Amino acid sequence: MNDRKLLDRVTRVREFNRLYTGVIGVLDEGLVGTEYSLSEARVLYELEQQGVTEVTELRRRLAMDAGYASRLLGKLEGRGLLTRERSDTDARRQLVRLTEAGRAAQHSLEERTIEQIGELLGRFTDEDQHRLLSSMAAITTVVGERARDSAVVLRPPRPGDFGWVVQRNGALYAQEYGWDATYEALVARIVADYVDKHDPKREAAWIAEVDGERAGCVFCVRGSDEHTAKLRLLIVEPSARGHGLGKRLVAECVAFAKAHGYQGMELWTNSVLVAARAIYAKTGFELVASEPHHSFGHDLVGETWRLEW
Repeated sequence: MNDRKLLDRVTRVREFNRLYTGVIGVLDEGLVGTEYSLSEARVLYELEQQGVTEVTELRRRLAMDAGYASRLLGKLEGRGLLTRERSDTDARRQLVRLTEAGRAAQHSLEERTIEQIGELLGRFTDEDQHRLLSSMAAITTVVGERARDSAVVLRPPRPGDFGWVVQRNGALYAQEYGWDATYEALVARIVADYVDKHDPKREAAWIAEVDGERAGCVFCVRGSDEHTAKLRLLIVEPSARGHGLGKRLVAECVAFAKAHGYQGMELWTNSVLVAARAIYAKTGFELVASEPHHSFGHDLVGETWRLEW
């Protein structure tokens, strides 16, 4: 590329940056009115919407250096919006969780953001909105944060994978939600039943790998009746979150159920699992029942979700 062509392209990128920075500035004004900076709002979003709980993962997501992240988290902690603690299983790892006040603040920010972006889109015709969103999708594809050379594979379980499913479920839910060993025992029973009674014509499981490393899983088993499948044990490793892997695992599970004669799918989850619930809702599942219960060392609200086709 000659110097003149490069300079022309650099100029066009800078023009776009100035325009888009102005648009973002308009949106940020709404955040200023809520007393939270953009950086603070991004932290609250990652902790609530994306289910991030490890400080190192939060720093990676937001491209923050250790010093700045520590100051920012300390400020939010001082305002009672989050808590920080060392992992019980690894003292080198620091975990961070939103308090009730933090979740309320994030929900308020989310509502304001949706309202303001809706107002921005409302300036354009439906056709122009589609053009805008298509252009954004193109930019995301070309310069998005996901590394192009990351190889994502969904495969059937192999020997050793079932033990990994039990171990990672137990460890992740203990670290992120403080659940006790009774949850790991439940997972062990579910996995043992699957291995002992597996019907390959009606049941399946998938292990997700990213660059050859196990990064998630999901199971499709028989549900409450012969016409209904059941989704179980969906997890995604913190390092693999934010790239649609959970959505892909759920879609694979649903596709299997449709192809093998089921007429619908059900699942049981808990209201605190915000990120997973968002995936289910976007896939088309609907919440059909909820009930409080005390399990895994906590007072929880269990939920039944269903998808019909």
